[in-house]
Amino acid sequence: MNTGHSNPNTNPGATSAPQTRKGMVPGPHLPWTVLAWVAIGAIFGALLWLLSPMLLPFAVALVLAYFLDPVATTVMRLGIGRTLASLIVALVCFGSLLAIVLVGVPLIISEASALLDLLPEDWDTAEERADDLLPDAVADQLGGEEGLAATAIENLRGGLSDLAARMAGGVSGIISVVMFWVVMPVVTVYLLVDWQRLIAAADDLLPRPQAPALREIARDIDRTLSGYIRGQSMVCGILIAYYSTALTLVGLPFGFAVGALTGAVSFIPYIGMFIGTSLGVGVAIWQFWGDPLWIGAVAGIYALGLFVESEILVPRMVGAAVRLHPVWMLFAVIAFGTLFGFVGALIAVPLAAVAGVIARHLVRRYRESALYKGGNVHPPT
Repeated sequence: MNTGHSNPNTNPGATSAPQTRKGMVPGPHLPWTVLAWVAIGAIFGALLWLLSPMLLPFAVALVLAYFLDPVATTVMRLGIGRTLASLIVALVCFGSLLAIVLVGVPLIISEASALLDLLPEDWDTAEERADDLLPDAVADQLGGEEGLAATAIENLRGGLSDLAARMAGGVSGIISVVMFWVVMPVVTVYLLVDWQRLIAAADDLLPRPQAPALREIARDIDRTLSGYIRGQSMVCGILIAYYSTALTLVGLPFGFAVGALTGAVSFIPYIGMFIGTSLGVGVAIWQFWGDPLWIGAVAGIYALGLFVESEILVPRMVGAAVRLHPVWMLFAVIAFGTLFGFVGALIAVPLAAVAGVIARHLVRRYRESALYKGGNVHPPT
């Protein structure tokens, strides 16, 4: 009599393959879809590497279309077609950019050029002050025609002159700049007109089983990037207005250029803050040497700006979108800056924020997986 629930085909003397028992979660394994995604990512990365010299106008156009799409969608609510709305938004965007370039850039360049032209005139005065205030050995190393400071300034002026000569005389450089400003706006308009269709086509190509999860990741990345760019742009605009106005009011020479540059480089966390503060305080020390009141006034402007930026503006306008620890932000800026230079430092925080979104989703999937829960452990009976 069979009183149990044993398998009638069980042979005590036979060796059978291990079977998954009822209630047991299958052990972790690496599906072929993961390998397929890794291969796709590797091919895509290789293509980006090979085509990188010609991708800049297309990459900039893609970023502009991404951020201008909500504006075009808002304009369409007025009863305007997608094509006309895209053209209006693009014209306003590039018209504003052109106005800023035509008005602001010449002023900044003229003030920067005047600052460089002023250095040789003030050099004798600075050398005399160094002789009075510094020990003889230090003053001898810094001063004179062969001194360290004179050599550094000469190298700076020579580097800027070489850069200007290359930009002005390099035919290939001029062609690249012209092609960028011709190709980039046209591609931006085309992408903006077809943006919704491009998104729908990309969504249609997603693998159906993973489509919901990928859509969720894409939505989180979209919220993070748009929140970061919008917040950081507002922070930079406020700081540009603050530093330019405050430094001009205290009489700092070239205050508008120094303030605009300080606010603009604040887009790079930590490093931008250091560059802007060093530049402004350095110009104040150079100009107001022997007058500690005005040097202190400039230092106070920067101290107030740094406090407002770090304690009020960035936490309220940027911090909620990025959701990155300051240590990771600093690591990202240094790492990307070391690998890719200034451009790497500029895009370090947005890329780190995107990586953070993906990492949070992967951690959540890991906590739901058999690898985390222990798939080979029998549930209690």
